[in-house]
Amino acid sequence: MSMVVGTKWRALVLVGIAELFAMTLWFSGSAVGPELAEMWNLTPAETAWLTNAVQLGFVVGALLSASLTIADVIRPRYLFAGCAFAGAAATALIAGVVESGVSAIVLRFLTGVALAGVYPTGMKMMASWFVKGRGLAIGVLVGALTVGSASPHLLRAVSGIGQPRVVLYGTAAIAATGGLLVLAYEDGPHQPETAPFDPSAIWRIVTDRGVVLANTGYFGHMWELYAVWTWIPVYLLASLEASGTANPERYAALLAFGTIAIGGVGAWIAGSAADRAGRSVVTSLSMIVSGGACLLAGVVYGSSLTVVAPFVLVWGFFIVADSAQFSAAISELADDSYVGSALTLQTAIGFLITIGSIQLIPVVQRAVGWRWAFIPLAIGPLIGTLSMLRLRSLPESDRLAGGRG
Repeated sequence: MSMVVGTKWRALVLVGIAELFAMTLWFSGSAVGPELAEMWNLTPAETAWLTNAVQLGFVVGALLSASLTIADVIRPRYLFAGCAFAGAAATALIAGVVESGVSAIVLRFLTGVALAGVYPTGMKMMASWFVKGRGLAIGVLVGALTVGSASPHLLRAVSGIGQPRVVLYGTAAIAATGGLLVLAYEDGPHQPETAPFDPSAIWRIVTDRGVVLANTGYFGHMWELYAVWTWIPVYLLASLEASGTANPERYAALLAFGTIAIGGVGAWIAGSAADRAGRSVVTSLSMIVSGGACLLAGVVYGSSLTVVAPFVLVWGFFIVADSAQFSAAISELADDSYVGSALTLQTAIGFLITIGSIQLIPVVQRAVGWRWAFIPLAIGPLIGTLSMLRLRSLPESDRLAGGRG
């Protein structure tokens, strides 16, 4: 009897679970960053590279995959599984062998390269099963990515603070399980062709007014997103300690999980809303709320758990709610002849931008403390909102969300 998945809904569930499991690798190093920093005497800037290395590796992996059309050479389920296994192995090596920050950062970079074969491949797998309802399918996948990215913080809270190897081995095992699960998948009837990255299309991309505005919105969104996801556990710990909350490390880890994971619900709801109200409206609203939260974080800092918890959960809901809509906008605005290159370039620049904002936060924190450390991130959502509102006022917006803008 074949183990191969035969219906689109089973495929959605299977790939969604596999994606959730594999993406636990993304913040596995960041979740235990305080413990690793103490073990290896890392500075805050060096600790930030436990995440930044993944961002950079993802960019390199995505560009290589698109340029070499690797997804056309290797069947998606094998590519997904192999990359999940590779990322799991790199993470397990950090737990079992590594004794310095430099070696860990190299392995985190390789983890990022591997994850470039997981997330985009999962998108392609879903597109092969869904024509009608593709927005729902991609929304589920983005939600799975978000919850998976949050999971190391939950594992840290449950397994015990101060046990970095438990978290690292745990996430490696979960990711490897995701790789095994996806082997039961078979391509659907609508498998799209992979669009290679074409450097010659860059000029057309940067001179297309609609694409430029949508990209600027995305870049503003990314300036905030991963910096908050990286540093929210440390902010929460400092805030809970300042308020005198008992057992602050465990509560900080649980709240960090909740802050990131609730974004999975936000992405699903926003995707449905954008199809009805318009992509520019939904993305602008999301960035206004999340950008405002960057400023208000200083106001609620040190407050009781009953104030801080709902604040960061609302922040987490909106901060990633708009993420998939920027890619959807590019797919609608860019000419078919270079939409693949436009999406690749958008992703590459977006993740490169996150490296700067992630590295900036500890610098600001040393100057003003954790209360106001997130203020510089508000500039990203501000620019992003202005760009999307400008796009909405132009004729190009008629191509968004079936004419809804």
